[in-house]
Order: sequence, then structure tokens, then C-alpha cells
Amino acid sequence: MDANEILDYCLAKKAVTENFPFDNETLVMKVDTKMFLLMSLERQPLSINVKTDPEWSAELREQYPQITGAYHMNKTHWNSVSLDGLKRELILKLIDHSYELVFKSLTKKIQSEINNS
Repeated sequence: MDANEILDYCLAKKAVTENFPFDNETLVMKVDTKMFLLMSLERQPLSINVKTDPEWSAELREQYPQITGAYHMNKTHWNSVSLDGLKRELILKLIDHSYELVFKSLTKKIQSEINNS
């Protein structure tokens, strides 16, 4: 997958926005106001940071050398994923999982507004 595919996939989800709050190369995807994916547009191979359930994070890190604790983030909840060599299905599953975790952390009112938009 390339950066444009990831961007398009994320933007197709409800209430997702993109911005560059840190620098000109780190694209941040948010649901409402909360981050669920970061992607360095300059780094090769392409990598993303996604939020992941801590138990699943441990399994993923054991199974895939491309998945590690995310630099500058809470490594219990965030993984850095080098996309090189990973199946598209796994990458999409990680993105969906991150989005869902963050969406569930929003208030019930905001969730309802997003679901009804």
C-alpha cells in the first residue's frame, strides 16, 4: 500500500480529517479531534503509527518484526508499523482497529452525532 491508498481509506471513514500539526511530513488522521493514525510521508519504507489494544499489540510485536512500539508515543497503546512486507488485509485491519478504538473513546453524544451525519 502507498500513502495515497492509506489516505483515501482513512478519509472514507466517518468524521475523519487530515492535518500536519507537528511538521510538514507527518500526516495525522483524526476522528473528530482525536488521532488514530500518523504517517511519515518522507520515510521509506512507508510506516504508520496506529492505536492498538495492548494485548493484541504484544501478539503483533511477537509475530511481525515490522511492528514495534511507536516512537514518541505511549508504547502500550501505539504501534509503529513498517508496511514493507505486510499483507494489505493486515494493514487495513490495523487501521480499522485504531479508528474503532478512538471512536469508542469519544463521548456518546459525539459518537451519535457522527453516526447520524
